Amino acid sequence: MKNISRKTSRLVTVGALAGTAVLAVSVPAFAHVTVQPEGAAAKGGYAVVDFKVPNERDNASTTKLEVNLPADHPLASVMPQPVDGWKIQVTKSTLAKPLEMHGKKITEAVTKVTWTADGKGIEPGYFQKFPLSLGALPEDTDQLVFKALQTYSDKEVVRWIEVQQKGQDEPDNPAPTLRLTAAADGDAHSASAQDATGSTDAKPAAQNTAAAESGSDTTARVLGVVGIVVGAAGVAYGVFAGRRRTTAA
Repeated sequence: MKNISRKTSRLVTVGALAGTAVLAVSVPAFAHVTVQPEGAAAKGGYAVVDFKVPNERDNASTTKLEVNLPADHPLASVMPQPVDGWKIQVTKSTLAKPLEMHGKKITEAVTKVTWTADGKGIEPGYFQKFPLSLGALPEDTDQLVFKALQTYSDKEVVRWIEVQQKGQDEPDNPAPTLRLTAAADGDAHSASAQDATGSTDAKPAAQNTAAAESGSDTTARVLGVVGIVVGAAGVAYGVFAGRRRTTAA
């Protein structure tokens, strides 16, 4: 009986430990603020990136996000996309070293973008994406690190500012990091620059398309008139033939 009790006790202990291990494995890792490109983020090009912000609290909403742009690699063009329910503030600062962009000197650049909720913000169980258009991306680095501050409705501030060190475990509050891909070829880079700056060489193509559409419209009208004339002639011929039959009878 004693041996059976000991075996039973061991089984219970082992089972409890196994259960604890299962629980430990099944507990999800906490999500954090991240940044991902919509498509490619090629060196020397332009990209739209999304800052993904999950709500990690059960009893508070995220009401503000502050994203600090990398000071060691300033970006000449930074444009936020409107987000429903959020006010956006863009902060610029004077650059210690001016940038060259399309033959012009840029003496200041965006150093911080802040989104503040108009209403409830990001409620528990939800996440929100905050898009930014960035460029031109640097060619002398493989990544850009953005330090972010997430503020909750209970005034708690979570600082996502820790930089991942090579060969070390991920820090508790990692900073959003954008990985850059190899530089695109000259044509792709030029096209990206045109798209990002709003300038485009698509006008001749648009004019050609409009001319083609105008020509097609004119042709359709001519064919329509011809059809009407032919139809009228057919009706007249039918009436004339009918009258000849009547006269002959």
